[in-house]
Amino acid sequence: MAAITKILKKALSEYYFFLSNPRDMRVLLITNMIYAFVLPVVDIFVSAYIMRFTNNDFTLVAYYQLAIYTGIPLTFFINGFLLKKIKIANLYSFGMLLSGISMLFMMTLDHLNFAGVVFSGLIMGASFGFFWANRDFLALDTTNDKNRNYYYGLETFFFTITSIIIPLIVGWFIISSKTLGWFGEHRAYQVITLCVFILTIISSIVIHREKFKNPKQKKFLHFHFDRLWHKMLFLAGLKGLAQGYLVTAPAILIMYLIGDEGSLGTIQAISGIVTAIVLYLLGRFSKPEHRIYIFAVGLLIFVAGTMANAIMFSATGAMVFMLAMVLFRPLHDIAYFPIQMRVIDVLSRKEKRNEFAYIFNHEFGLFVGRVFGLVMFLLLTHYVSEVFALKYSLLIIALLQLISIPVAKMVIKHTSKEEFKSNGQDVRLRDVDDKLVVEPLVQ
Repeated sequence: MAAITKILKKALSEYYFFLSNPRDMRVLLITNMIYAFVLPVVDIFVSAYIMRFTNNDFTLVAYYQLAIYTGIPLTFFINGFLLKKIKIANLYSFGMLLSGISMLFMMTLDHLNFAGVVFSGLIMGASFGFFWANRDFLALDTTNDKNRNYYYGLETFFFTITSIIIPLIVGWFIISSKTLGWFGEHRAYQVITLCVFILTIISSIVIHREKFKNPKQKKFLHFHFDRLWHKMLFLAGLKGLAQGYLVTAPAILIMYLIGDEGSLGTIQAISGIVTAIVLYLLGRFSKPEHRIYIFAVGLLIFVAGTMANAIMFSATGAMVFMLAMVLFRPLHDIAYFPIQMRVIDVLSRKEKRNEFAYIFNHEFGLFVGRVFGLVMFLLLTHYVSEVFALKYSLLIIALLQLISIPVAKMVIKHTSKEEFKSNGQDVRLRDVDDKLVVEPLVQ
């Protein structure tokens, strides 16, 4: 009884700590927590749906992802213009609703062909574009460098929990609908799509409970940036390289090596709970100087998982990879996003530009990496073999990711103390009252 009381008191203290943060940050977190129940369905089960109803044609899954990754930067571009006249909360909620529309469109197709899958992918890409473009700006605007570890730790905690629970429930639902004779697999996917739609509506309502500010400056399209931003774009390219695989590879590997959607949920549930707790603690108690260590550990876990998959290439190897991915993705994100936001903080003040200009440009770094990764996967599939592509492409991607560790270390060092000339005067950036300000440099 005493142990339960202690746990409840600790949980209550964490709740009060959450309430101690700014209201706009809390509303954004709650919105993202609700939408977190949608993302695992989009990430995994849409790909599984394509494979199930196209005789395991995983090249079609790759084309679907390529369509998504094409739609995202185009929507970022459109979003930049729309922000001049439309409230950011409206664009944000529209992006969430579009994900349900994309799934609905795919479920209504009589036959999954190339044109239908690609068009559905473009709609989903537009959904992600509106969601991530506005989410990134709101996260930047409602947080500071000191509380970003907590923000991304809590957000990633929920994303990790839902990436465990939702695949488990949805996988069970799809299999049970057939084995227990409720209805066919296609109808099961339609029911899941309806649930996704309801969740996107709820999250859209929540985001409108706060008045968020649009970017102040209107111009967001630039072609020349500081050298520091070039390093950040290099990190974005490597991150995109991994993203292209981590959306498609889990569903493809499981369906190819194991064979049903129920396994998707079961495998991801094995180590996820522990990971989620670790993530929350890292976000709660880690400091900005700890980000590089979290970043490096996540990448090393990723390499180990892909190596196991390449060596074993079996159901066991796929399980080891999935466990490694459950650890890698959140560890990488909890370090990467605060690093990115800090760079934008510094350069937006140094170059006196709209913060969205960097968010928009960063997406093209991700896009180049995603396209390169997917094209490499398709080339290996067509010109070598499907087995070779599934075994070794992930390992190649993981080893390339290790390059980002020294680059991230340089970026962090550079943003900790930035000095430059402004209007002929030596100035520096310094954190004052949780805000980054430009002040004269006293010799």
